[in-house]
Amino acid sequence: MTPAAHPSQHAPELRAAARHLNRRRFLTVTGAAAALAFAVNLPAAGTAAAAEFDARKIADDPFTLGVASGDPLPGSVLLWTRLAPQPYQPDGGLPAQRVTVHWELAHDEDFRRIVRRGTATAHPEFLHTVHVEVPHLGADRVFHYRFRAGDWVSPTGRTRTAPPPGADPAGLTLAAVSCQAYADGYYTAYRHLAEDDVDVVFHLGDYLYEYAVNATGNSRNYTDRTLPALFNHETVTLEDYRLRYALFKSDPDLMAAHAAHPFVVTWDDHETENNYADDTPSDNGDPEEFLLRRASAYRAYWENQPLRRPQRPDGPDMQLYRRLHWGRLAQFDVLDTRQYRSDQAYGDGAQLPGPDIDDPARTMTGATQERWLLHGWRTSRALWNVVPQQVTFSQRKLDLNPVAKLSMDAWDGYRASRRRILDGVKDTGIENLVILTGDVHVGYAFDVKDDFDDPGSRTLGTEIVATSVTSGKDGSEKPSNWNTYMAANPHLKFYNGRRGYTTVALGPEQARADFKTVPYVTRTGAPVTTAASFVTEAGEPGLKPA
Repeated sequence: MTPAAHPSQHAPELRAAARHLNRRRFLTVTGAAAALAFAVNLPAAGTAAAAEFDARKIADDPFTLGVASGDPLPGSVLLWTRLAPQPYQPDGGLPAQRVTVHWELAHDEDFRRIVRRGTATAHPEFLHTVHVEVPHLGADRVFHYRFRAGDWVSPTGRTRTAPPPGADPAGLTLAAVSCQAYADGYYTAYRHLAEDDVDVVFHLGDYLYEYAVNATGNSRNYTDRTLPALFNHETVTLEDYRLRYALFKSDPDLMAAHAAHPFVVTWDDHETENNYADDTPSDNGDPEEFLLRRASAYRAYWENQPLRRPQRPDGPDMQLYRRLHWGRLAQFDVLDTRQYRSDQAYGDGAQLPGPDIDDPARTMTGATQERWLLHGWRTSRALWNVVPQQVTFSQRKLDLNPVAKLSMDAWDGYRASRRRILDGVKDTGIENLVILTGDVHVGYAFDVKDDFDDPGSRTLGTEIVATSVTSGKDGSEKPSNWNTYMAANPHLKFYNGRRGYTTVALGPEQARADFKTVPYVTRTGAPVTTAASFVTEAGEPGLKPA
């Protein structure tokens, strides 16, 4: 079911504004008119005067989607929640009126030592989501937070601030997660992650899937509930995406992970549409319709994620790439490899390499983001330079033929773009590069080589690919192509096809990656084990078994 099959579902004002678009940029529509149309009524666009709803009249628990925090800074935390007494209804069970929400931040989970408290407005234009940026906090501190609406109190969340810029922290443990197709199984990995001792979680994309979810939750095979029919179609409109987030975020294991740790999120394709590239849909359909869909998807993404104000979208555009620091221990350059990329070469998929993938005019990141990344490396004073991003960076030959097929959706399909990044590593002189990747529903550990076709070439860094939380269903420890991939790619040190997550502990002397897997997701209760562990020494790139 493609966007073009649903032209009447988008709001008329969106379609009217989109007709004046040339690719992603507004040409003949005034900035104000375009903002109004594509923002789908921001509160600042004239609807902030909506009447206030008395929160004491909320009859059912409005915190059905839990709480979250994100993007920790040295003196600030970002807190998120959404009021949704009936999350599976388009309006969430609340009228189109603003609601006052109270929040508290404390040193202790009993809230006896309150650090800060205040109020925020849950606007109907944002479907009663709340983003609270709390400034002027102590650096490198753990906090607990909660919300209140009327007589209802939210679950308690735990978050933290980053260390101050000049600090030398003793260590940092992060978790990397990706790809959580609700229809493919249970979020058991998140339950284990909620209980794990990590400082921050990096979500590397495919938080949402646009595909239909049937009444039994597909592979979840529900027998104790029936999901509404409104989930049983592909997401296209703003209402579709909002409802799908409500479904995903209502999962108790995902809520537990969000409550336990701050998240740093970036998207991949399924938050909008499978394998889209910039403003080109995967089916090469109507670009006007796709921009409408992208505007809706980006708006719903920001509403439902713990993101700060600079990430709020402007129509079909949203600057998601950003930089975070953990004292002088780590710099995090969070990339967006979906919004600005050139269209996939040779029709996408697994293809034999051709001249297009070495065309310097083609890009994975867009020129502006690429310059931003390289400039950030030139000025970096961090021991570890970590790049959370979406698709496999290292070369991954898919067969043993003399000329092997490559994935056109990964960096293999954008080799000139990757070459510029590798040259940037050498030119800027950064050391201890760690790339965090999702997308492929398996766990990989790569040595990042200067020349992937020469095993003896210089190792420039490490790539850790986190497997999916559920996507691909149960998976297997050794997929059928395990022998082929390991033989075809000597820089590939580990390959596992189970579901789970990966932790990376960064310290002054080494980084340690632990690949944590569960044996099944199509039923509940799976235990977690560590499938493998690797270290890379500071100043000596290259993976070694721990």
